[in-house]
Formats: sequence, structure tokens, C-alpha cells
Amino acid sequence: MNYSIALPEEIHRKACVHLIREDGQEDVCFALWYPSQGHHRKSALIHKLLLPKSGERGVHGNASFNPEYFERAMQEALLAKAGIALMHSHPGPGWQGMSPDDVAAERGHAAAALAATSLPLVGLTIGTDESWSARFWEKIGPKKYQRRWCYSVRVVGERLAVTFADHLAPPPGFRKELLRTESAWGQKVQQNLSRLHVGIVGLGSVGSIIAETVARMGVSKVSLIDFDSVKQHNLDRILHSSRADAANGRAKVQMLAKALKNSATAGGFTVTPLEFSVIEEEGHSAALDCDVIFSCVDRPYPRAALNHIAYAHLIPVIDGGIAARSNRTNTGIKSADWRAHTVAPRHKCLECLGQITPETVAQDRDGFLDDPKYIEGLPPSHDVHHNENVFAFSLSVAALEVQHFLKLVVPDYGPTSLGARLYHHVTGIMDVDTNPCVADCYYSGLLARGDSSGITFVAKHKVAEQARQERSRGITNKVVDWIKSKRRRI
Repeated sequence: MNYSIALPEEIHRKACVHLIREDGQEDVCFALWYPSQGHHRKSALIHKLLLPKSGERGVHGNASFNPEYFERAMQEALLAKAGIALMHSHPGPGWQGMSPDDVAAERGHAAAALAATSLPLVGLTIGTDESWSARFWEKIGPKKYQRRWCYSVRVVGERLAVTFADHLAPPPGFRKELLRTESAWGQKVQQNLSRLHVGIVGLGSVGSIIAETVARMGVSKVSLIDFDSVKQHNLDRILHSSRADAANGRAKVQMLAKALKNSATAGGFTVTPLEFSVIEEEGHSAALDCDVIFSCVDRPYPRAALNHIAYAHLIPVIDGGIAARSNRTNTGIKSADWRAHTVAPRHKCLECLGQITPETVAQDRDGFLDDPKYIEGLPPSHDVHHNENVFAFSLSVAALEVQHFLKLVVPDYGPTSLGARLYHHVTGIMDVDTNPCVADCYYSGLLARGDSSGITFVAKHKVAEQARQERSRGITNKVVDWIKSKRRRI
């Protein structure tokens, strides 16, 4: 199990103001956190700061806190059904180690924190350059608590800033294959970009192009999440797909995983193909292991699940899509519009953008959008009638989504957010929406709640199950045919 911490940018800023002092002394505070459990990663999501009141802590070079302050933190945690995090500062930059006093303070309060909240104590240290280091204190025996270092701490907002533990996630060395890429933004940025875990949900036309792009950019860990098979009508749109893949009904993720191993430029590149929907338990937990997710699906229910992940689990989602219509005589394009946007804290959510509605999510969840008779009864304006796509359009959408990815993870001197971008092909006009979510946005209210948000999008997915069964039957039939051919030869 890997460990990680994530903070909303707003909480990070408040913590910096309190902990990084102008007089150079250390300071301390508590916070509340909620768990986010992926398949391979356990994250603590910092939900609320509990800044000290007068007399609750002392600043004297090092910092200390009074028992009353810790007791108040436990009471707040009990009421919120949250865990306790102890945060303090060090007078130096970068990932911080721990002094004997630091270890004693955290280990000495681990038992009480676990007993009160049923969650381990989490410790965080911030350096003068706003880099965080962190650890979980896990119980390993009676009265025994062991420090589990986090391999990363993520600050999620308009940008994504990640501090990696070099001893757990060593920065990659120079690779000649990435000479031109690294020259664009420098070695340190490339080292951080390479260590990100990128998920791609939906491996159709847009997703396959994005997968190829991040592999060639030097990202070293990619998860591909899609339950579907390659079909003949996909061959004009899905990168790397072949007639043999369509004839064999090969899983899209398996086909692309093999191709990416040849395209990847990072050393130690790993790609994980997952033949599941993101609303199934396996696909959903895999998504929670990622640092950034590309959403390349056009169905409302998976997009709602990813919208929830972006806010409740603090994993930025880069989403996009295409709507195209031909004219009445089918002799040209009436309209073709494509868009991309980042969904994360301080960005507009998919519902506030009008990309999903509770009604369409419910239709999809209940299976109506898989029922041809139901679809026939929907008005011509319904999104289900306008998901036409061609490879040329997909290139543009993928480029927009990658642009959002770079804006999110690569520092620059421009505005911190691109906003939601909508391109109209016929007129050549780009609309930009930089407005925040509405004041009472449901998803924004779930910020950093993780597994404790009170809702789940995990469910059975009949179409995904059928796709896997069809592939399984195909493999079984091929094995039977092979055995029969062997017997005939004998």
C-alpha cells in the first residue's frame, strides 16, 4: 500500500500563512482529514484546519502544543467523524525529515488519536518553499506505532503542485529520448511530471490519442480504464487499432497497453490495463490511485462519478467532448463543437458547466440510455443523438485536454487557469468560461470528504459485464477450435 496526502489549495494557503513565520521560528497546528482508499493507495484528505487559540501552543524556536489543544482537536474530530493531522513547519526548503522531538511528539499522540477516531494520526511538515512532507502512524502491535512515509503530498486547486519523497519515488535521470521535451520546461519539472500517475478513462478516439501523448511526454505510470472491445466501426478513430483487433474483439485497453510500451519514453514505464467501467468497483478504486485523470467518456453517469472524484477525492479530472451535426442533405457539416475543461477545486464542476444534469445521470444509471426504444423517444436535441466523431475532431479535443493538463502541472508565467474552452469549428470562435461553480453547488460541498462523502457512484454495469463475457466466450471458442484442430492432425 502506498500512502499520500492531498490538500485543497485554499487550506494549503491558510496553513502557509500560519506555519511559515517571518521570524523564522517553527509553528504548529492541527487539522481534520478524511480517508480516500484506492486499490493501491491510501490518501489522507485534509478537510479543515484547527488553528491554535491563545495559549494553546508555544513558539520558542521549536514549537510545542498544550494538552488542551490536542483534546480540542480530538473533540472536533469525533464530531466530524474525521481523523487528526498534526502539522508543523521547519526552517528549510524541500521534503523534510524528522528530528527526535518530532518523532516523539507524533508517536506519543498516535494511540490517543487512533482510539478517539479509529483513524491513524497523520503528520505533515512544511518547508520554507511550501513543500510538504508527510507520514501515517500505523498501529503494528500492542502499543506499537510505525511511521509510514507518504510518497507524495498533493496541493490541488487551480494548479496541481506535488512534492515527492525522493527516497520512495526517486527522480528519473536524464534520458536522451526526452531531450526536446525537457528543454521546454527544465529538468525539475520533467522529473515531477514523469512521477505523476495518470489515469485515462475511456479509450476511444480521444482517449487513445491522449494515452499516446502522455506516454511520449515521459509520464512513467499510466492506468487505462475502459471495458469495451475494438470493433470494426472504431478503426477510423482509435489510434493503434487494427483489423485484427476488431476481428478478435480485443479489449481496447489491452490493445493500447501493448502499443504504449513501444511508444513510452520514460524509463521503467508501467501501464495498467483495466477492463472495467469507472463506476465498477475495480475501475473506481483504480481511478482513486491516480494523481490526474483524463475523462474521455460521453455518458452522464461515468462523468458524474469522475466529477465526484475530482472534488470529494481531490483528484483533478480533465474532461472534454464533441458534438457534431451534418446538414439536412448530409453533404457537409452543419455544426461541430468541441470543448475541454479542468474539473477540480477552484474550477467549475461538470454540473455547473451544464455537461451533466441530475436527470441525464439518472437516465444513464437506470439503463435507459442503453435501451434503443427509449433513445428513439428522446428529443433530437438530446446529447445521446450527437456524439458523432471523426479522427480529425478527436485530434483537436485531445490537444485541448493535453493543454489543460500542461497548464495544471507545468508552472508558467501566465494565468493560473485556462477556464472551460468551447471551440466552434464552423465559425472558428473559441468561447472561454472562467466563472466558478454556483454558490450552492452540490459537488463543491463534498470537497475533501473522500470515502466519507456519504454517496457512492459504484454500481453494477451490465454492458461492461456483457463486453467481458463476450471476450471470454471468444477466447474459449478459439481454445476449443485450436484443440479440435490438434486432434484432427493427430
